[in-house]
Amino acid sequence: MKKAMILGLYHSNNTVFSTKDIALLWEESNTRLVKKRIYRYVKAGKLYSIRKGFYAKDKNYNKYELAIKIYNPSYLSFETILGKAGVTFQHYGQIFIASYLSREIVVDGQTYRYRKIKDSILTNSAGIEYKDNYFGAISERAFLDIIYLDKNYAFDNLSVLDWNKVLEILPIYSNRRMEKEVKSFLKRYGIRYNSS
Repeated sequence: MKKAMILGLYHSNNTVFSTKDIALLWEESNTRLVKKRIYRYVKAGKLYSIRKGFYAKDKNYNKYELAIKIYNPSYLSFETILGKAGVTFQHYGQIFIASYLSREIVVDGQTYRYRKIKDSILTNSAGIEYKDNYFGAISERAFLDIIYLDKNYAFDNLSVLDWNKVLEILPIYSNRRMEKEVKSFLKRYGIRYNSS
């Protein structure tokens, strides 16, 4: 039975587990018992303790997956997504996450920067994808998230954005300043988009 429990974790696609995730996988409602078993697996080297309440199969866990599990609801956004898409060229060592709170934490040597975004935006799924066990903004949504929180942000390469998607997602912010700023970008860079 105990061997089946650890195998259940190892066979999971997830690389990061909260105590609650493990309890659900093990179908165990006794929280004290779950914590006791987790402690034994960590001590035996069969589970890696990332931080209180969060565990991994080993040290090679997905940091993005951990990022959205620490404070939930949340999703990867801002410079993390824009850097991968080539919209910003500066490399940041931090992982940037849209969340219901603002906080910067360091876990296992990695800095996670949570930026507070209004609940109605945070919980709107427009421009959010789920892959590799985490939720992340598409580049157009990350672009709008930055404009929402930072006035006069300097972007390096806006040509990679799909402006039809930008305009499609823009209404979820209900923000006139953002609408003007997006239209200003379109004019300033002579960006063409399908207005139909």
